[in-house]
Amino acid sequence: MVPELAKAYSFTTVSIVSGLVWPVWHYPGLLFTDYNGGTPALYGILCFTASVVTVSFVCAWMQLKSGSLWTGVILHASHNLYIQAIFTPFTRDTGRTNWYIDEFGIVLPIVVSVVAVYFWRRRRELA
Repeated sequence: MVPELAKAYSFTTVSIVSGLVWPVWHYPGLLFTDYNGGTPALYGILCFTASVVTVSFVCAWMQLKSGSLWTGVILHASHNLYIQAIFTPFTRDTGRTNWYIDEFGIVLPIVVSVVAVYFWRRRRELA
């Protein structure tokens, strides 16, 4: 999707559009299964959506720069491994921890936003 969108739209538009597709794709699983971080559904979905939209700037940049879909695949797999299998299980619950950690907390979208700005500022390096 990203290379085709990039033929007609700016990097920012490509990143936002592709970034909005993926959280919507995940919404049924988030809403109708037990895949949640223990926060209210709306809060978790907002944090999840913010994370995915912002990381789409990184994925789009890497795909357009390298010409390979595998950069996004590896980033997504690494994200799932580190968040779901390492960071979250190793984080001590202090009561409101779920509001901050994992894919449904506020820290990840903040951190990824900083990284997204870095890649957005490098958008002119793309062909």
